[in-house]
Amino acid sequence: MDKIIRSDDEWKELLTQEQFEVARKKGTEPAFTGKYHDCHENGIYKCVCCGTDLFSSKTKFESGTGWPSFWAPVAEENINLIIDTSHFMIRTEVLCARCDAHLGHVFDDGPPPTGKRYCMNSASLKFIKD
Repeated sequence: MDKIIRSDDEWKELLTQEQFEVARKKGTEPAFTGKYHDCHENGIYKCVCCGTDLFSSKTKFESGTGWPSFWAPVAEENINLIIDTSHFMIRTEVLCARCDAHLGHVFDDGPPPTGKRYCMNSASLKFIKD
């Protein structure tokens, strides 16, 4: 997968301010405010920055957290996981493997079969209906 590298000014031209703050500056949208936290349609969630397929509606579940949650990515190679020690916590950050967009975090309290909860920001995603 070819990496996409752009300057902040280039990203600002392509994204809304909220998308830029979340995806490029590692922000977080407030719980229950994102457009996909209560989405129940079938389709694919893509990276808002580069269009890489990230999550399928088939793995989406109601976590009660206020953010769209998934128990698995479309493909492990489409995401990168890194340790995040910000805010006095140790978490695992989820990034788009193609453009390094901040997507959210993954936790070990999800449902079977993986036991994972990929807690994503709607602002980092673009939903394409089947």
